[in-house]
Amino acid sequence: MKKVINIEDGRFYIRVKKGFKNWRSRFKENFGPDTRLKNITMPTLAFLAKGKGESIFYIYDLIMNIRELGSAMEFGSLNPNEKMFVIDQYLFLLDQIRFECMKRLEWLKSYPSETYPLAILVRDFEEIVSFLHAKPPLLSPHFPGYKEYKSLSDFDKETFIRRLIPKVLEKIDSYSTTL
Repeated sequence: MKKVINIEDGRFYIRVKKGFKNWRSRFKENFGPDTRLKNITMPTLAFLAKGKGESIFYIYDLIMNIRELGSAMEFGSLNPNEKMFVIDQYLFLLDQIRFECMKRLEWLKSYPSETYPLAILVRDFEEIVSFLHAKPPLLSPHFPGYKEYKSLSDFDKETFIRRLIPKVLEKIDSYSTTL
């Protein structure tokens, strides 16, 4: 018996495959519709977490292909609203990538988006971003400063976590040199 595939699911699958094409070539990993940040190797995450140079291209390319805006090479031809939309999604994904790095270093116990596949974070960005931003990542109880973190408001907890970003980038820098 043949399997019936929803046409929208099929189109989404094709966009995801196209969005990860450069990732597969560059990072030599398998990426697909169900890929979560936890499934990606630390060297790849460390490279993407830099948030500068070539790493920007790969995240833009994923976003733009899934959102049917072309490839990252076409970013300059987007209208201003589309550019801002891609940049907003990029900054959101960059945060999630950095949170995953912090979790692997055991700085975080968890972060709200960790259960979502990357492709879904891109496709459903508008629907889930406010929900995910309303919940800060949870610092690991053994991390220095946990007592201070625990006493903060949710807004201040997120600020506390964001202040760790330069430290995590420094800590993971050696991983990205293996690519």
